[in-house]
Amino acid sequence: MTTLDELPIRDDLRGLTPYGAPQKTVRVALNVNENTHPVPEDVADAITASLAQALRTVNRYPDREFHSLRESLAGYLGRGITPEQVWAANGSNEIIQQILQAFGGPGRSVLGFPPTYSMHSILAAGTGTRWVPGRRDAAYAISPATAVAEIAAHRPDIVFFCAPNNPTGTPLSMETVEAAYDATGGIVMVDEAYAEFAAAGTRTALELLPGRPRLIVTRTMSKAFAFAGARVGYLAADPAIADALRLVRLPYHLSALTQAAAIAAIAHADRMLAMVDEIKVQRDRLLTELPRLGYEPLPSASNFVLFGGIENPQRMFEQLLAEDILVRDVGIPNTLRVTAGTEEETSTFLETLGRIGS
Repeated sequence: MTTLDELPIRDDLRGLTPYGAPQKTVRVALNVNENTHPVPEDVADAITASLAQALRTVNRYPDREFHSLRESLAGYLGRGITPEQVWAANGSNEIIQQILQAFGGPGRSVLGFPPTYSMHSILAAGTGTRWVPGRRDAAYAISPATAVAEIAAHRPDIVFFCAPNNPTGTPLSMETVEAAYDATGGIVMVDEAYAEFAAAGTRTALELLPGRPRLIVTRTMSKAFAFAGARVGYLAADPAIADALRLVRLPYHLSALTQAAAIAAIAHADRMLAMVDEIKVQRDRLLTELPRLGYEPLPSASNFVLFGGIENPQRMFEQLLAEDILVRDVGIPNTLRVTAGTEEETSTFLETLGRIGS
């Protein structure tokens, strides 16, 4: 059998490993920051009806510009954002890939701030864009001064931020985004995959879009909308950004079924987002209970908690797995990351953690 090393793969891809969280069938899966609450039954019925309607014309190509979906997403985002400012794709990963295809590539670089979402550097490699790791401040924060200093030192073509950050849950100040934008002539992307889980009143980079044509804010339906399996991501930016992404997107890249399902889900945003409040309760419960068990959780504005104080993370990971509980080792020493699950899942995790110790 031929091995990967024997194939004429690109030199810059040799030695790399693909993205891959463990995929195991367990009783309590808290490892990939999914929304662990199922889609409400009435919303599922509405989505099913929308899909049935779309199937009647599935012999034809879908709306290449997905006008109705863009209208729905713009209405959901509010803040005066128009459909022309919205772009969507098969998950926010495809959005980020298209950004790198359009604005990155060979001879160009993207500045990120690890530890951060691991797909950022993987997508950079896949598009031939040089990944430049920037430094963070204490407690994984990024101050405006630090962002500006890293941009001045590396002069990247693209700057990536996560707000809040994955895997640490750390919030990002909008002053940092503003300072970074003013310090570069390139693209600034703010990945707001977990924005709906932030505290009420938290600022969003969507507020900064007016007058900033090189700013891109990405979102996803995977988390707050419990749509991880549907693969729908989107962005808001100046309409010219969508024009740029049209140059690199595949034709008809969003299927008619994807569009129909997403539109139906957004029409029931109030029901879908009610789950977010329940998840935030469990996240805050983790933040309260983990210190009582002797661990050190980082403050989180997302649907997960990174907690430290673990003597041997790999051993604890295996101990939890033996109890049919799956969490995530993100490679930060003496830490593990756990998704905020349902009340029952969170209780099971905390009880088991208290029993097995560190």
